[in-house]
Amino acid sequence: MVAADRHEVSRSRRSRAHPAAAVVGYVRVSTEEQGDAGAGLEAQRQAIRAACAARQWSLVAIHQDVASGRSLERRPGLADALAAIAAGEAAGLVVAKLDRLSRSVIDAAQTIEQARREGWNLVALDLGVDFSTAAGEAMAHMTAVFAQLERRLIGERTRAALAVKKAQGVRLGRPPALSLRVRRRIVALHHRGAGWSAIAEQLNRDRVPTAHGGSRWYPATVRAVVTSAAPGLVIGTRSRPPR
Repeated sequence: MVAADRHEVSRSRRSRAHPAAAVVGYVRVSTEEQGDAGAGLEAQRQAIRAACAARQWSLVAIHQDVASGRSLERRPGLADALAAIAAGEAAGLVVAKLDRLSRSVIDAAQTIEQARREGWNLVALDLGVDFSTAAGEAMAHMTAVFAQLERRLIGERTRAALAVKKAQGVRLGRPPALSLRVRRRIVALHHRGAGWSAIAEQLNRDRVPTAHGGSRWYPATVRAVVTSAAPGLVIGTRSRPPR
């Protein structure tokens, strides 16, 4: 079955599974906007009611959250709205602005994809996202494209920042959990000619805990401590390695 055929089947299933004109609304203000929560939420409700009246949609309910827009987690209002759709009480979700659903383009695109996959409509009034219209569906696809662009830009910025830090000599990864005393001991033994296995055996014999509290040292672990040690770490050690 070609993509166009699958899309038409999805639309027909959606129209059979739900009353076509039934939708739920969702409004949100962030925790930073709590002081103006009443006005902000009411403005969103009015926009949703007006759009539903103009399009002759039956507005089943409007769910709300006072929560950060950075993530879709810990949103009981959004969860209730999606549960109503899953239960067949509505055929779509309406938000006044896409950033009320999420400030992250990636998260918003995931919800758009969920709607497309499960056969229900998502309407964002500010951007014209609406699977029931050709233009709205095209806007939904463009949102997904920009979400992918955001992912790649985040990855590029992260790699560039890590490269700069590495060039500046900043040690990346988790900070060492071993005490300076133990690290100096390991490096001193290595400088005196002890092999990785011999050092590991001595540490195990003396019951020296590993960086994460383990009781067993291995040659590879000892080698990692030595190779990651700062130059001159041995300075200040005694002639006999401390136990």
